[in-house]
Amino acid sequence: MAELGFASPAEVGLCPVRLQRMLSILQADIDSGRLPGAVVLVARRGKVALFESLGQRDPAVAGAMRRDAIFRIYSMTKPVVSVAVMMLMEQGKLLLSDPVARFLPEFLNQKVAVERHGRLELEEASRPATVQDLLRHTAGLTYEFLGSAEVQQQYAKQKMGSRERSNADFSRVLASLPLMYQPGSVWEYSRATDVLGRLVEVVSGKSLGEYLRQHIFIPLGMRETGFAVAEADHARIAEPFAHDPDGGVPLRLLEPRRSTAMESGGGGLLSTAMDYARFLQFMRNRGELDGVRLLGPHTVDFMTSDHLGTIPVTDDVLPAGYGFGLGFAVRRAAGISSAPGSAGLYYWGGIAGTTFFVDPVEDLYAVLMIQAPNQRDHYRPLFRTLVYAALLD
Repeated sequence: MAELGFASPAEVGLCPVRLQRMLSILQADIDSGRLPGAVVLVARRGKVALFESLGQRDPAVAGAMRRDAIFRIYSMTKPVVSVAVMMLMEQGKLLLSDPVARFLPEFLNQKVAVERHGRLELEEASRPATVQDLLRHTAGLTYEFLGSAEVQQQYAKQKMGSRERSNADFSRVLASLPLMYQPGSVWEYSRATDVLGRLVEVVSGKSLGEYLRQHIFIPLGMRETGFAVAEADHARIAEPFAHDPDGGVPLRLLEPRRSTAMESGGGGLLSTAMDYARFLQFMRNRGELDGVRLLGPHTVDFMTSDHLGTIPVTDDVLPAGYGFGLGFAVRRAAGISSAPGSAGLYYWGGIAGTTFFVDPVEDLYAVLMIQAPNQRDHYRPLFRTLVYAALLD
């Protein structure tokens, strides 16, 4: 498997001085004790122009961050699982218009929770949730940490974030709970991609981890990506500060050193900056890498188009100026958003701080790997702003 090619920044229309300024800004935050460490990768025109590691891999032990450090990427798992679903679609094994219950019968006859006069009532779903609804987060599901509504409290009581139940058991428990919204009525960030992980298992006949390994990771040369880290590689795992430097509520990060019953399609993968860059180059190539094609070009275009239209968005997880495709947030216009970017840009990130974006107009993609959960809302737009500041043409 060929490695991604490298070029100097100037060769691909990036300013080396401005890229260095980005590294200096991150290094200053490392020196001040706000950020433990980072791995930064910026690529344009199919070539990696910047690939650097900064700071510490683990603040609790001595040792510099490595470019091959392994990060908990959390929701950056979602685009990968969405690609798996679209591969199954291209094989004729499912349609996006199929009801979820066709594959997961526990989702038959779902009820929607409605609060009336201070009481929770259940009403019939106006239509079944579809595979497309799961991919674009319009299936009526939610996340327990996004609020304190009755349905979210039920998610919390049932410990829907637990990794100690199998994907099959997760799906059955989630399906037994009421929906937060009518399917197709709103965009609500949710556990939908965890459901897609179970759907992949049922349709393919393989565990999610095995399907991803055989059909995505091996073909794309993503040798360092999976749901657990082998013991020989434990010394490469990036860690956060033990105590949050901004005084925020500490988040207990997943333990990557052991396998768990649940392989979370919504947030369970571990990866490296270069492995994820290979995935992004595959996407930028519209479904192909090193002569290996996993998706048709038009399928990639379809995934990275807006699938919301006029469907309203419930919260600020999806920023102004963006719609949502099939696994990715998609920029609708060059303006509106407070961060720079072209119409058609797509991106996502993980709750521990990792983030990426792909800009087809500029033939540009970039990955920032950090383990700083409570600082993520600062570093995502900062990283994007500094990368775009380095564009020269």
